[in-house]
Amino acid sequence: MLHGIAADVLVILHLAFILFVVLGGLLLFRWPRVAWLHLPAAVWGAVIEFNNWICPLSPLEQELRKRSGADAYSSGFVEHYLLPLIYPDGLTREIQLCLGLFVVALNVAFYGLWLRKRRS
Repeated sequence: MLHGIAADVLVILHLAFILFVVLGGLLLFRWPRVAWLHLPAAVWGAVIEFNNWICPLSPLEQELRKRSGADAYSSGFVEHYLLPLIYPDGLTREIQLCLGLFVVALNVAFYGLWLRKRRS
């Protein structure tokens, strides 16, 4: 039971991290120092997507699920939890690259707007 709870908490943390990677640039407007945390997180998220890697949190969550007696899934977090909501047919390499480009473009826009605001 404890392993199952730990796996669920890890899923929540994983989702929070993904949201921070994608939207964390918005926090710059309120707390500029968040850039020291957000930039490495955003780079990590983009590198994971561009290189077709699986985030280390996914195998950890799967192991916790196995230890709790539940079935583990064979794909990564994004493919298992998020893509069924967005792309019912599953993750393709092209979609993965688009997701990575989206994260980069969105954050470049956030940082650009923040820098422009800061200069004025």
